Amino acid sequence: MIDNRLYDEIPSLDLADFTSGDPERRARFVQELGAAFNNIGFVAIKNHGLTQEMTDQLYGAVKEFFSAPDDVKKKYERAELHGQRGYIGKGKETAKGFKVADLKEFYHIGQPEPVGEMPANVLPDEYPAFTELTLETYRTLENAGKTLLRAIALYLELPEDYFEDKVKNGDSILRALHYFPLNPDLVPEGAVRAAAHGDINLITLLMGASADGLEVLRRDGKWIPITALPDQVIVNVGDMLDRLTNHKLKSTIHQVVNPPREKMNTSRYSIPFFMHPRGDMDLTCLESCIDSDHPKLYEDMTAGEFLNERLIELGLKKQ
Repeated sequence: MIDNRLYDEIPSLDLADFTSGDPERRARFVQELGAAFNNIGFVAIKNHGLTQEMTDQLYGAVKEFFSAPDDVKKKYERAELHGQRGYIGKGKETAKGFKVADLKEFYHIGQPEPVGEMPANVLPDEYPAFTELTLETYRTLENAGKTLLRAIALYLELPEDYFEDKVKNGDSILRALHYFPLNPDLVPEGAVRAAAHGDINLITLLMGASADGLEVLRRDGKWIPITALPDQVIVNVGDMLDRLTNHKLKSTIHQVVNPPREKMNTSRYSIPFFMHPRGDMDLTCLESCIDSDHPKLYEDMTAGEFLNERLIELGLKKQ
């Protein structure tokens, strides 16, 4: 059943309902998660494994790193990795379809134990707490993401472990973001902290940010603000899952707007976890999501091919 409500706020769910072992609670969670992803593409989840203490310590370590001088941060910038690991400086990423770069800098942490040709992490020697906490958070959110993908598989009437081998040793990324202070008189025309975009990956798990600014585009064209409660992570559908399900599960456009003029001189920090499969995952639309009312929307490609295409569009990789 399609949920056609226009949400004024995103639905809140408890992951413990799915892991409880109670068939009724599990089934209700699966249907409510699927309905939210079918409609607005976002949901707030509690009991995800992150503690408030871990989150507070992580944000402290992230703020400490980004307060370092530019020459220290740039030691961990690796152009040959196309923004997939290490530090990515100001003005480097431009949202698809936009000409002005986002007003942000960020740091990417990948698989703690990389396999095959996957690049190793680039870790800042001067900040051991940053390394320890980002790797611990990566593992915690990866586990939560795998659990959510089991529920998504059941909603799609696939085997519960459908995604398991596809995300095992997947190329997921934890992104520590710093939206730096702005001089309101010097902001380039049209530049915002994060221009309207959809995420590339399967699903994104986002812990509460240090300030407001995140907005999601509702089906009727209205932007609604999103703020996670302290015990929640925000989870949204990415473009890869949208492609796989032929837009049944919707990768919703979202953005981070600039703060009011009086707050432009303040920083905003945010830490999303982008759950990627391995590059060889086939993103061909599921046959069960295609019918006469829902013709196939996307051409066949692998996750790796799609990622490469998007990195070029974002300006992180040359053709």
